[in-house]
Amino acid sequence: MAPRHHDLTDSTAGHVAPPVTGEALAGYLRGQATEFLRALRLHRETGGGQNGSGGGTADAVDAARALRRSARRISGSLHTFRPLLDPGWSEEIRPELAWVSGTLALEHACASRLERLLLALQRLSGATVVPAQAPVSGTGAAGGTAVSVAGSRKAAPPRAANTAPDRGNLTVGAAKAGALLDRQLTLARTRAHSTALQALGSSRFHAVADKVAVLASEVPLTPHAATADPRPLAAAAEERLADAVAALPLVTAGHPYNAEALIHGLSPDPAPHPQDAPWHQVRLLLRLHRYALEVLHGDDGPPDIRLLPAGQALDRHRDASEAAAAAAQAARTPRIAPATAYALGVLHADQRHEVEAARYAFQRSWQKQTVGTTTS
Repeated sequence: MAPRHHDLTDSTAGHVAPPVTGEALAGYLRGQATEFLRALRLHRETGGGQNGSGGGTADAVDAARALRRSARRISGSLHTFRPLLDPGWSEEIRPELAWVSGTLALEHACASRLERLLLALQRLSGATVVPAQAPVSGTGAAGGTAVSVAGSRKAAPPRAANTAPDRGNLTVGAAKAGALLDRQLTLARTRAHSTALQALGSSRFHAVADKVAVLASEVPLTPHAATADPRPLAAAAEERLADAVAALPLVTAGHPYNAEALIHGLSPDPAPHPQDAPWHQVRLLLRLHRYALEVLHGDDGPPDIRLLPAGQALDRHRDASEAAAAAAQAARTPRIAPATAYALGVLHADQRHEVEAARYAFQRSWQKQTVGTTTS
């Protein structure tokens, strides 16, 4: 099992900490509800990209991101600390907040996936494969067109060298592969944008917003929550994360190349990659652990030096696995040219290598020994 950084149930380590009760949870939820309402107001003031013509403002993008952020934190905290909350209310609003967060994330995910794939094609082929396109509303710093970020791709973790592709055939097929991916993912992004606009204007969303507005002033705690200690619940969330990490194939992830994963990904089976699901689950549990620490400590808690790099590695893992799936889906398009299919196959293999590199980076960061809290 991975080493623990701090004991959530020990209030006497180093100094006597003030008692933590359900009021800490109530304060955290009120704060996140206030952030949700502030982001919603900003989203409405900026129009939220509702003209549908492309060119959503940076403020609208920031507002949508803040809505997702606060919705995730409220929903995650309701899950971790549900024994301290009114069960009927909690179980009613929690899945609705997850729906809000997931719906708002789709457009950004499509934009980021297209950007990642086009930049990878350009890197692999040495040719410009980015089609000329107008930005779609919702474009932000992390979800802009690939043209705007070409050459700024962050260095990936250590990875094994690929078998060198046939650069001539790859260059021939890269432009058409890029155009195919652009059509498919831009269409998916447009649909996601429309879905998000419909969701934000629906009676379902208004009901969620009304509940969050009430939460900003009144948190439905159970009668015993005011004196209950939430730290054992946070410790249980950390334990679930540690167990999930312990179940990961970290021995395989200790090598930068996993042939089994690549072979499965190249099969005609469109099902999600079976090796990816446990890693996605760890990413979710890592988020819940982080949110639990925020409830207990806010910004003043002892840092866990593993959380930031581990979370970044798992985000890269998610992005690369979804990009590989998109490349494989494009390769199944009927009647595409052999050179196009070849380029998409090379692109798929490249993204599966990125998946393995992200797993390797996670393994390296998570197994670091803790070094205590940082000093100023």
